[in-house]
Amino acid sequence: MADSKQNSQVGKGLNVHVRRAIAYTVLILISFFCLFWFYVLFINATRSNGELQSGFTLVPSSHLWQNWVNLVNGTIPVWAGLFNSLIVSTFSAILCVYFSTMTAYAIHAYDFKLKKFIYPFILMVMMIPSQVTALGFVKLVDGMGLEDSFIPLIVPSIAAPVTFFYMKQYMESTLPLSLIEAARIDGSGEFHTFNRIVLPLMKPAVAVQMIFGFVSSWNNYFIPSLILHDDDKKTLPILIAQLRSADWLKFDMGQVYVMIAFSIFPVIIVYLILSKHIVSGVALGGVKE
Repeated sequence: MADSKQNSQVGKGLNVHVRRAIAYTVLILISFFCLFWFYVLFINATRSNGELQSGFTLVPSSHLWQNWVNLVNGTIPVWAGLFNSLIVSTFSAILCVYFSTMTAYAIHAYDFKLKKFIYPFILMVMMIPSQVTALGFVKLVDGMGLEDSFIPLIVPSIAAPVTFFYMKQYMESTLPLSLIEAARIDGSGEFHTFNRIVLPLMKPAVAVQMIFGFVSSWNNYFIPSLILHDDDKKTLPILIAQLRSADWLKFDMGQVYVMIAFSIFPVIIVYLILSKHIVSGVALGGVKE
């Protein structure tokens, strides 16, 4: 009996080690394939247009600074595009997260007649792609005289069904209604309760959605390309597409790669700094009591 128990324990230990080895192997492979393309991007940013035309290599070249100088001294307003992207992405992320959290709080904490219908209605809106409503939206913006303005790119971000859905799920697992009732009994107003009690409790989820909202707005090309026409108002994705579509006599693939690397560098920094909040926020948001 003792030998059989010992053998079973040894077998379980081996199974655990085998599963762990398989899991680490899969994770290493996935990480490699995810990061390999970033490595290729930065390697290509160091190569000249002629070297890029000659073929692929994993060895960096020495033309990074020259590509950057050619890009900055060209016709593309790089720094203006960075500034525009930062404005649009930052304000869009802040408004999106704040008002989506407020909407989720209203549906979570209040009882009213249409409560059962509003939640699925918002989820239905989430299924409508932006391409379907783009024509009407552009006509509305043109009629209001808001072309070449950041307002149509920032204000509509208040209505974000995906962010609302995540916040609602997170509240159901971390925000007890008894806490809200206790705050009301103590005389706390609704806005004070939301800003001073609810938002601090939602900090991991707010950080996660702030990052996702920032990255989504930063990478957005479709709607800004329909509204922004002045080069000094264009965001980085539009400028990258404009650089890629240049005349073949002026086309420089090295500048394109430098521009792409330059555009994703702020996003990489944000992810590296706030990666802890992403992991903890996603983990807590997926757990329900």
